[in-house]
Amino acid sequence: MRLSVPPEHVEIQLGERSYPIWIGSGLLGDPSNYLALPAAATALIVTNTTVAPLYAATLRAALAGRFREVHVLELPDGEAHKDWQTLNLIFDALLSHGSDRKTVLFALGGGVVGDMTGFAAASYMRGVPFVQVPTTLLAQVDSSVGGKTAINHPLGKNMIGAFYQPQLVLCDLATLATLPPRELSAGLAEIIKYGPIYDMDFLAWIESHIDALVAREPVALAHAVKRSCEIKAAVVGQDERETGLRAILNFGHTFGHAIESGLGYGEWLHGEAVGCGMVMAAHLSERLGGIDAAFVQRLTALIRRAGLPVVAPALGAERYLELMRIDKKSEAGEIRFVVLDKPGSAIMRGAPDAMVREVLAQCCAA
Repeated sequence: MRLSVPPEHVEIQLGERSYPIWIGSGLLGDPSNYLALPAAATALIVTNTTVAPLYAATLRAALAGRFREVHVLELPDGEAHKDWQTLNLIFDALLSHGSDRKTVLFALGGGVVGDMTGFAAASYMRGVPFVQVPTTLLAQVDSSVGGKTAINHPLGKNMIGAFYQPQLVLCDLATLATLPPRELSAGLAEIIKYGPIYDMDFLAWIESHIDALVAREPVALAHAVKRSCEIKAAVVGQDERETGLRAILNFGHTFGHAIESGLGYGEWLHGEAVGCGMVMAAHLSERLGGIDAAFVQRLTALIRRAGLPVVAPALGAERYLELMRIDKKSEAGEIRFVVLDKPGSAIMRGAPDAMVREVLAQCCAA
């Protein structure tokens, strides 16, 4: 299926670090989209073994007239490789090609490639320019936007990283045509997230268009990506380094990260863990008095319709609590959750362990 929609853009307003997010079809291979980048002699496209055969040649050809040398690095695919060893492959490539501090990195792939390329860009020679070219729905609506870069540690997800903004984000919707159904559903989790935490009208729109989104209807996908980016841009523009408001974007992530870490990175996709984590966070929100049971059921039904799991794996309550204490939001050993204080609004707060155990008992597989 060919996706074709005219380009639109959303601006991330961060002063001198501001940049555009372009959304449309055929953007990746258009040389004109790269003309405003900083002048440099060389570029490195960082991608993976799945995406490279599909899009690396197209991007390389588009950059050929802009850079004297364009190199391509293929990393192993999957969350299990989001680690120091794989990150060092990027540094190895930069150093072996004699890359200088003007070299531009291009992250061509999903969230794993984007996070690692951004972290490498933040670290190499104390900072070089980079561009996000996300090819998964999840990366287009979430991980490529806002400057969070990181790798995983065996004890916790995304615990080692930096805030480092890209020069540009190109969301080429045509790349979604080759996305496996499971990956598409994973991206829908991050789209659904924006409704209960920020925009109830958008949640209602998603509910009425979820079948079109699952079917990859171009106009529906374009609107979902743009509105998601608009919401994230508004939040990040107010709180770039997650000292307050930006934490609401982690709705479902405290539970979700525990699922990913507990099962082993890559067993569940990030979006699958977040989708299930939102169900768990909704049940916790109900117990804390923010929403009623009907809203929990409404959100759970939508997440199920998106093809996402709504029953958490049985890791054991103590293991969940242990994993959730190793979280960037935790303070002095207290687990901090993003919960709904009402439909369309989220806050971050603690919750008694006994209450969390009740949620785990209700939401986990027997």
